[in-house]
Amino acid sequence: MLTNAPRGTKDILPSQASNWQWLENKIRKLCRLYGYEEIRTPTFEHTELFQRGIGEGTDVVDKEMYTFTDRGDRSITLRPENTASVVRAYLQNKLYANTGLVKLFYIGSMFRYDRPQAGRLREFHQFGVEALGEKNPAVDAEIILLAWDFLKGLGLDDLKLKINTVGCPACRPIFRRKLTEYFTEEADELCGDCRRRLEKNPLRILDCKIDGLKDFMDDAPKIETCLCDECREHFNDVKKFLTAAGVDFVIDNRLVRGLDYYTKTAFEIQYAPLGAQSAVAGGGRYDGLIREIGGTDTPAVGFAAGLERILLALELQGLLPAQDKKITAFMVASGSEAETYAFNLLTDLRRKNISATMDFGKKSMKAQMKSAAKSGAKFALIIGDDEVATSTVTIKNLETAAQEKVPVAEVPDKVRD
Repeated sequence: MLTNAPRGTKDILPSQASNWQWLENKIRKLCRLYGYEEIRTPTFEHTELFQRGIGEGTDVVDKEMYTFTDRGDRSITLRPENTASVVRAYLQNKLYANTGLVKLFYIGSMFRYDRPQAGRLREFHQFGVEALGEKNPAVDAEIILLAWDFLKGLGLDDLKLKINTVGCPACRPIFRRKLTEYFTEEADELCGDCRRRLEKNPLRILDCKIDGLKDFMDDAPKIETCLCDECREHFNDVKKFLTAAGVDFVIDNRLVRGLDYYTKTAFEIQYAPLGAQSAVAGGGRYDGLIREIGGTDTPAVGFAAGLERILLALELQGLLPAQDKKITAFMVASGSEAETYAFNLLTDLRRKNISATMDFGKKSMKAQMKSAAKSGAKFALIIGDDEVATSTVTIKNLETAAQEKVPVAEVPDKVRD
């Protein structure tokens, strides 16, 4: 029906928008403290960017992307995530030219064709940060700390930080081979998706929601037995920095993340009360992505957080702020001349940074006063023939019912006081 939004999308109504604005302000304030600058990328990109960046064989590319052919016969995809877009912008605009480490953050809509459920829509919103140009494991720890401080700063309890390493191009092939050999023997027990992953991306079998509950998963190879010296040292340093910062974490050998571009560090922050959709933030290092997209070998690390899930978590814990949506002044005018007089005052109040509105329906004074009361305004500014003739306004306090007549020139100060 034309009156229904597409499945998996949701209107953010005026009564909800203030919560989004509050959350986004928190994000921008925290990112300033950490030295990250905002970037805004296009909502759609060339499809190849995500095919090469995320990786063919991933669920995102194979099953979840919104892809279409435009009028120029180009394949275009609505962004399913924003890291590849940020890297493309980093390369196209030569952001690497002036400094070694580029620190960026974004807030925006992403799109994936998935089964809609609480906190998981087909159009969803993410906050993410990317640090490009530095291989020091301290940057991995900083990224994790930013995500942790963001969620803890909102007042969320019951958070759990999980970390892992997924190796690098030198040692991960050894791990992939071991996984392939192990899961081939269990192929008859694998779900349909994991039988396909067995050939293309066996690491993804480790975090399968179906096969992850089966007994044979406990004996699957662990990447720690395959790590090269560099990856082992890098992971040990990340743990050292997190410990020094006083952040508790658990090592999860099955944590591999869903995108192919991750190398070395992977992490996820979970909020247990959300149940199956408990992951509220996650990311890791992606040292090979910039080269894959067309740049030179450049280290990078980042994370993304789902804002719908975070708002749901805040609602569950009763942490959403009480928003003051009251308007200061509501104009009540009787007659054409009084309406013009009221409109001039309305304009003056707004230009002096005082919120004000009026009823444009040419209703009776009684009906306008009802509208003023429903609006939640603090004051009704009443203007009739007498007020016009004497250049005054009757100010009625809608909470106490007290009222007084004052010169129109004094109205802004009187209302503000």
